[in-house]
Amino acid sequence: MKRMKVKRTIVANIFKPNVMKIMIMGLIWESTVGIFSRGERTEFEASSDLECGSVDWSHYFANADNLGYSQINHKRISLDLWKLTSQKLIESFPLDPIKENYVRQVRDCIFSSVQPEPFKSAVKLVAVSKEVVEDLLDLDVSVTETKEFIQFVSGAQILPGSVPLAHRYGGHQFGVWAGQLGDGRAHLLGAYINRHGTRWELQLKGSGKTPYSRDGDGRAVLRSSIREFLCSEALNYLGIPTSRAASLVVSNDNVKRDQFYNGSVKNEKGAVVLRVAKSWFRFGSLEILAHSGETELLRTLVDFIIKQYFPFINATNSNRYLDFFSQVVTDTSYLIAHWMSVGFAHGVCNTDNFSVLSVTLDYGPFGFMDFYDPNFVPNTSDDEGRYKIGNQANVGRYNLDKLRKALTPLLDSNQQLSAEQILQDYPDLYHIKINHIAVGLESH
Repeated sequence: MKRMKVKRTIVANIFKPNVMKIMIMGLIWESTVGIFSRGERTEFEASSDLECGSVDWSHYFANADNLGYSQINHKRISLDLWKLTSQKLIESFPLDPIKENYVRQVRDCIFSSVQPEPFKSAVKLVAVSKEVVEDLLDLDVSVTETKEFIQFVSGAQILPGSVPLAHRYGGHQFGVWAGQLGDGRAHLLGAYINRHGTRWELQLKGSGKTPYSRDGDGRAVLRSSIREFLCSEALNYLGIPTSRAASLVVSNDNVKRDQFYNGSVKNEKGAVVLRVAKSWFRFGSLEILAHSGETELLRTLVDFIIKQYFPFINATNSNRYLDFFSQVVTDTSYLIAHWMSVGFAHGVCNTDNFSVLSVTLDYGPFGFMDFYDPNFVPNTSDDEGRYKIGNQANVGRYNLDKLRKALTPLLDSNQQLSAEQILQDYPDLYHIKINHIAVGLESH
């Protein structure tokens, strides 16, 4: 694979650390309510009894009407008539037939149905993104101060129409196939279609164990959850495609963490972030199916992704998988160019952390450069510097090659050659985009 170089002059000229930091803090301050902006917290006891029981399918289309909206601002003033739907995903894919929640290898499905695990102690609302809540989810921000909202965003209450799901995926981690990974501490609550007709998928992170938890405890801690909340909102305001953060809650439940991987394990407070994205499918969503030989399920998944998220691609065309791959190659090159333009290092650019919609996902040990340094590594566990900021463009191509290989079972021999040629255009796409940003032809 030809090695691409990220030029010092490009990044150094467009990366203004002081301006960027002021911009981030100002935008987050204005767009966030909660402990960061008003010095208040809302505290409720989160019930340990999940209010789900049997699924009432009549609720699945309930969020298509306007009942419950304020006649003035078109925002719902209560959760009573605010509905989620899991129908599209449940009807489109086979679910894991095993209902028990224990760690295991899973086959022949895309999702496992599994309930969040509520905290045992009282839950406090730490922060809310007013823009996400009001503009994306059609809720008046006053709803966030209610007991029902706290229970919902902490995983203690399941709303009508929601069937919590954990997604099965695999991935290459630090250049090595890691096998089955999946949502080990996340629950997809369902989708909400807002008043603009935009579909958003809501996911809790830190909400308990799933069949994909491996050796994990299913939890997230306040320290890392604050980082995800702030950075996802910051990148959005910097004009970079990203998942969003709607809310952040914290409990007094102890979660053991070795923060610096030096054997010093300490108790930290457990937290849950409600994340919002148009889709949570990743490169690894396709990889696990290709590696497991589940070709027809792979075809079903890719056809679903094309129909749902790439409507400009002819879903009946025999070259639709090539068209899909070509678009993901282009969009991924653009995403990484935008990362580089603000000095953002993701930190863990594994294939399971790369979105098929080319939005920034899974904020872990990320970082921003304070000054230009191509060897900047924000992840203290990345001893070899694989994901240093100067190598992100190269890693993007590596990950796209793994996506290409995952699509191979769906391609004939000529199409496979075409996919290789499509990937060869990646370096030019990346450099054209970052140069456009650098000379001001494109704003974020």
